Amino acid sequence: MTWADHAIFWHVYPLGFTGAPVRGEGARREDGTPYPRLRQLVDWLDYAVGLGLNGVLLGPVFSSVTHGYDTLDHERVDPRLGTEDDLVALAAACRERGVRLVLDGVFNHLSAEHPVVRRAVAAGPGTQDGRWIRWVDGYPRWFEGHPDLVELDLAAPPVAAWVADVMGRWLDRGADGWRLDAAYAQGAEVWRPVLERVRAGHPEAWVVGEVIHGDYAAFVDASGADSVTQYELWKAVWSSLVDRNLFELDHALGRHAALLETFVPQTFVGNHDVTRIASRVGRDGAVLALAVLMTVGGVPSVYYGDEQGFVGVKEERAGGDDAVRPAFPAAPGDLAPWGAPLHRAHVDLVALRRRHPWLVRARTEAVSLANEHYVYRAAGGPGETLEVELDLRGGGHRARVRDGSGQQLWAWG
Repeated sequence: MTWADHAIFWHVYPLGFTGAPVRGEGARREDGTPYPRLRQLVDWLDYAVGLGLNGVLLGPVFSSVTHGYDTLDHERVDPRLGTEDDLVALAAACRERGVRLVLDGVFNHLSAEHPVVRRAVAAGPGTQDGRWIRWVDGYPRWFEGHPDLVELDLAAPPVAAWVADVMGRWLDRGADGWRLDAAYAQGAEVWRPVLERVRAGHPEAWVVGEVIHGDYAAFVDASGADSVTQYELWKAVWSSLVDRNLFELDHALGRHAALLETFVPQTFVGNHDVTRIASRVGRDGAVLALAVLMTVGGVPSVYYGDEQGFVGVKEERAGGDDAVRPAFPAAPGDLAPWGAPLHRAHVDLVALRRRHPWLVRARTEAVSLANEHYVYRAAGGPGETLEVELDLRGGGHRARVRDGSGQQLWAWG
């Protein structure tokens, strides 16, 4: 087992969490110095630990034009968030609390304003500078049609070496792992030489690739990543609750069990790119979604604010992510009281998972199944079983977790 087998992450989008301006003016203080907003996160680490979490999955922190995914410099902390010293201080504060820190690696693409892109465009395809980016019919390749995002050519050896060096640099400074943004875009094979080089110097680093569709197990095998984002299960969890069709969830859990034969997926019911779970299924439904997350195999993450029942709908427009990436208050005591029931449910269910660490690789099987009533058994080794009941009958949202002897361990509704 690795340290990731015991990890439960708090997923934080730092620009939003700290209230940093994402567009327009305000990236620096009036005197021109960086604004140390990352220090605000230090003050929330004890809150995360109080939830039972022992990892921070941190969104992009490096210099960018707007939202963090249009990077300008991977070796410089975004001045809206502070300096390298601020990030190192956050990593040290995590270490003091036994919290692992995983950074967001936006390496598939760069801002069109990045010096590498500017040099490549000036030199053109087929040149030494030009080979750093991907081309389509003599034009720079845009990531998913966004002209402000230009794709690096990760298959080019100099690019692969540079990405590995950047990853190693921040692992040296206290990070424990990386999320690879848009890992799916150029295929799994481009990542293997990168990750082999990283692991030569940092064998314990945990790497999760963002993969939305496709053969997850094949991606892990070809790339050398430890895990990928389990979007298929995410969709089935909320969709089965919305449609009151728990057959969909059972089907997805069967496929999920097959993945666990080869690797441990990174599981979630919310992240920075999707509509809040409480907006999808209501606050009671969000607790049932969490119950599934915490009782099936995987390396789970809780998206900041979900533990308070935050709502927000993602929209396909400029600024359409803002609602799901809000600012947090200065201190936990400033949170609204209406989030307390969701917070309590998170504390209880995370604690339940902590008491049953074998759940990281648990397989599930249906005990009984109907559209609105589902009981599944999560099993590990001999004597390691939990029984989870989801009950949507009568328009309600009820759930129970029992141990192998039938004793109730947790209930909702």
